[in-house]
Amino acid sequence: MIRILHTADWHLGQTFFGYDRTKEHEFFLHWLSEEIKKQEIDVLIIAGDVFDVSNPSASAQKMFFQFIYQVTSQNPLLQVVIVSGNHDSAARLEAPLPLLQAMRTEVRGVVRKKEDGSIDYNHLLIHLRNKEGEVEVICMTVPFLRQGDYPAVETDGNTYAEGVKELYNQLYQVASNKRELNQAIIAVGHLQATGSEIAEKDYSERTVIGGLECVSPDAFSQNIAYAALGHIHKAQRVSGRENIRYAGSPLPMSFAEKHYHHGVVLVTINGGNVTEIERLECPLLTSLVSVPNGAPLPPEQILNDLRSLPDVDGEAPYLEVKVLLDEPEPMLRRDVEEALENKNYRLARIVSTYRKRTEYDDQNMENVEIGLQEMNPLQIVKSTFVKTYQTDMPDDLIDLLEDVCFSVTNQEKKEDEE
Repeated sequence: MIRILHTADWHLGQTFFGYDRTKEHEFFLHWLSEEIKKQEIDVLIIAGDVFDVSNPSASAQKMFFQFIYQVTSQNPLLQVVIVSGNHDSAARLEAPLPLLQAMRTEVRGVVRKKEDGSIDYNHLLIHLRNKEGEVEVICMTVPFLRQGDYPAVETDGNTYAEGVKELYNQLYQVASNKRELNQAIIAVGHLQATGSEIAEKDYSERTVIGGLECVSPDAFSQNIAYAALGHIHKAQRVSGRENIRYAGSPLPMSFAEKHYHHGVVLVTINGGNVTEIERLECPLLTSLVSVPNGAPLPPEQILNDLRSLPDVDGEAPYLEVKVLLDEPEPMLRRDVEEALENKNYRLARIVSTYRKRTEYDDQNMENVEIGLQEMNPLQIVKSTFVKTYQTDMPDDLIDLLEDVCFSVTNQEKKEDEE
């Protein structure tokens, strides 16, 4: 029997609207180390986005390495498997690999190529051992894939999605040839799976508009015992398949995630089969509060609600204030701060939306204009097109814009790696 703890999307080093989150991450890592001991975990899988940015601060890296040293010292048989995410620098995450391997920690950030240019699939396979030292699982350990990392596939469809699917298919064939009796095959990946749920206004996951990086769950063979995924911050099963899961982020990374259930997934495998999948919810050190909790309200009502906020002991919650305005209010922030005086809250942001009536509205309905910080590039261009030409943007222009955004996003990723 082997017990695996699946987690992802730590985003160490993240600041939340200017506030440092070190204490929150330390709180989570302490809880995680306690769970590893309590649950007698054999393998810890971190499915990408260890750090929030590709060039993390020294303090964020120190926190990460201290955790790895601590859990591997306290649990002498524990293995740790890590893949890089789209927020991570693949090369930087892999750089200390020789030292990490001395602590039974494997990192896969870069897809290595052989001299002939073909993918080194063996490098992406890691043997996971039970407490008796027997190989019980072959782990297909795949980092976030960028252009050039996956096989070229001739297709009339999405070349990225088909290429990623082909990589997993070929990797599974290599793993199957190495598998012995009663050994399971599991997959690790950092990707956006088709059918996964993401909050409508949550851009913290940096998904590509138009779904151009969505990968079908069919990329994972029905014979795979479990797929440990990262990238989507909401813990969930994918397309109804119980054994393909996002662990979700341990902390809310935006106000759109404040109602998510944050935690990790405990997977038990015995005799080549999954015998139990259990979610473990982790406690949060700091809560997120929105005023109002629903749609934005006029300033007078908002200020009254802020004055009525209950007192809070312990860590000050992050506070989001949503105000509905007819015109800009230069003194709004001062009024909000005065209403919060002597209250234990951290004002994270004030979201101002504006009421506006336009001739384009068929029934003179109210049209709320959303601030630029809440919109993705396609929404901004479509909104501008409607205001300029009083008609919706044609589908062919939308398709062209999606292709441009996809190319720009991948170019930025390449530059981050360089």
